[in-house]
Amino acid sequence: MELRQLQYAVQIAIERNFSRAAEKLHIAQPSLSQQLSKLEREIGVLLFQRSTNSVELTHAGSIFVEKAQTILDSLEQLKQEMEDISLMKKGRLVVGSMPITGSTIMPYVLPAFQAAYPDIEVILVEETSSNLEKLTLSGQTDISLLALPMQEDTLVYTPLLDEEIVIAFPPNHPLAIRHLNSGKPVDIADLENESFIALKKGQGFRKINVKLCQEAGFTPRIVFESSNMETVQSLVAAGMGIAFVPYLISKRNRSELSPVHLPLHNHPSRTLVIAHRKGRYLSKASEAFIQTMQKVMLEQGTHL
Repeated sequence: MELRQLQYAVQIAIERNFSRAAEKLHIAQPSLSQQLSKLEREIGVLLFQRSTNSVELTHAGSIFVEKAQTILDSLEQLKQEMEDISLMKKGRLVVGSMPITGSTIMPYVLPAFQAAYPDIEVILVEETSSNLEKLTLSGQTDISLLALPMQEDTLVYTPLLDEEIVIAFPPNHPLAIRHLNSGKPVDIADLENESFIALKKGQGFRKINVKLCQEAGFTPRIVFESSNMETVQSLVAAGMGIAFVPYLISKRNRSELSPVHLPLHNHPSRTLVIAHRKGRYLSKASEAFIQTMQKVMLEQGTHL
């Protein structure tokens, strides 16, 4: 059994497609198929059920891929630790990020990190918070930008920023006009009869939104969903409903179709963190990236 065969099996399991897996691995598809068949013959079990339209893991395949991921992750940690011991400046860092928040924070952090550590390659992986937690847990990202609360209790984190949550209204909404004139924050309980636009299930910010409403005594009536916060804001601006929005997103460049953002009573917030798996070796590159993020957060403050 060869190390590359473990890598091949894991990539096929991720892609569920031989062509895409071969492309990601930079090898020809026939070579990939041959190596997998050779591996299956050696271990005496079928790892994947192949059909014309799909590639699915067998029971044995699920066990094999899980163990293979652990082995590959351990090897990568060993490599990182040896590089740190030898004081090598070159390296590779896989950083996970929530697309919404990452699009606001990473344009400040990545240039600062690249300027300080030009020989460290940073690979950015953008996923929903639930998927990102799984990738961090399996070691497919070294560190990840997430928000509390997290579902996986085997992840540890460093707090970065407490970000206020505001409410977005269509520009001509009566509540928006009233609160703009009075200068008073919006009470969430007053939003019970409103139509909400929210991120799709599986994103952590949606869970926070639902919890805020439930704490105010009602369940939000969600009429539209999107995987993109910019789409959510555009739908609000078009008069399709209202939405909770992270403060950093609300301060981004406005377009012609922009909602009105107002503060909420009691100023609810979410905590942004940088997380990694408990017990996983944290490389010097990871530590440097975390320090860079903390420094940028401190320097930028409310200007982000």
